[in-house]
Amino acid sequence: MKAVCLWSGPRNVSTALMYSFAERADTRVIDEPLYGHFLRVTEADHPGREKVMAAMNCDGDSVMRELLTSPPGDCDILFMKQMAHHLVDIDSGFMQNTTNIFLVRDPEQMLPSLTIQLPHAELSDTGLKMQWELFEELESKGQKPAVVDSRELLLDAPGVLRQLCDHIDIDYTDNMLNWRAGPREEDGVWAPFWYHAVHQSTGFSPYSHKSGFPDHLAPLLAECAPWYEKLNERAFRAYEAH
Repeated sequence: MKAVCLWSGPRNVSTALMYSFAERADTRVIDEPLYGHFLRVTEADHPGREKVMAAMNCDGDSVMRELLTSPPGDCDILFMKQMAHHLVDIDSGFMQNTTNIFLVRDPEQMLPSLTIQLPHAELSDTGLKMQWELFEELESKGQKPAVVDSRELLLDAPGVLRQLCDHIDIDYTDNMLNWRAGPREEDGVWAPFWYHAVHQSTGFSPYSHKSGFPDHLAPLLAECAPWYEKLNERAFRAYEAH
């Protein structure tokens, strides 16, 4: 079995990418298995916090050990949608046994959306610095992690998905381009707080640039930009846009 971890930040079309992989006949998807652990160790005040913790195993080391030694269901690929900032007080050694993908989004486009749910968001809430540090660590140990930029993915989903599948050594299928509207059984219990838009979708939405960045978020954008730029330089490019 190939265990794949998607390391994303919030508001990065990560749920859409999870839905894309869920359409593969050979794949089982898991939605943010470390969220309960993150809420427990950080005491972060997120929407639905108590409900999330009650529904999950909140011991992150135990969660990953169980997923990698006794994966749920019969599948060739286990795709775990993860948030990079959930890796707090946890042994990240399991990543040596997973195929790792980093999903990023331009913080100028992401931050206005993030701060709707997290009005006092900080750099750590975006996961960007953590993503770069993880990327560097994995490279130093001989891995070649994939990097997907949400803009490139939305500009050319077939082209970017083909590159991603080739990079992680799985066959691409057009099934990954579409899914049924509405919730999925794999959704975490936090879906009512975060998944409104993706539940209305049936595929990757066309890219749309959002203008009018709020002035009060400029300092946070300045913190985020260098980490995003490092990762974006390594991202797959849309064939149809260049």
